Amino acid sequence: MKIRLPFLDRLLSRRLDRRWKTAETLADLGDLMALWLEGEISSCPGYAPGYGPDDETRELIPTLAAACRAGYVTIGSQPGEDPERGFDGLMWQQKAAVEGFVRNHDLLRALVDAAEEAGLEYEVADTLDTGERGIVVTLRGGEPHTGFGGYIDGANLRHTIWPGIGSGALDDVFRAVRVTLVAPEYGAAAGARVWEVLDSVIGRVPAAGGAASDLR
Repeated sequence: MKIRLPFLDRLLSRRLDRRWKTAETLADLGDLMALWLEGEISSCPGYAPGYGPDDETRELIPTLAAACRAGYVTIGSQPGEDPERGFDGLMWQQKAAVEGFVRNHDLLRALVDAAEEAGLEYEVADTLDTGERGIVVTLRGGEPHTGFGGYIDGANLRHTIWPGIGSGALDDVFRAVRVTLVAPEYGAAAGARVWEVLDSVIGRVPAAGGAASDLR
């Protein structure tokens, strides 16, 4: 899961691989995100400098890296986990979830169609859509604790999620839509459906890049 740490923006900007700063498109960001997931790049915008993906994400890296290269540039993910008692003595429940940016219309349509067919929860929002409220993905003591999706304003896109990236890539982010896919139920078994859907779509949809199929 991509940890958002805005207070590290200044430090991160000094440590980012130059390729992040010269990225011109969302496809460039996807390639770089894949390399970071795979350990080829040490730091990622919006994430603690010098750190790779969380341990819980490691088994998902092949799917996430392939998704990024195909045009679904992920910014957050988590596996489904069966209920367990946490450090605070309360029961925690976790749904599998992933969210990312898409510009290619065919890929967007394929993700939404596959999500509906598999019975996943999903949300699609652009950078001007203030009506989306996100989807709860973690319960703590039976109460909502964290969510994926929801509205992200321009300042957070620039300074929290994608600090230090090239201006061309940032423009592409603003022209993209954010797609959130969430398992219908809590737990590991239900969570597998999210990654099956993502693998299936990636395997049959060409990578984004053609201007004719861009959203805007």
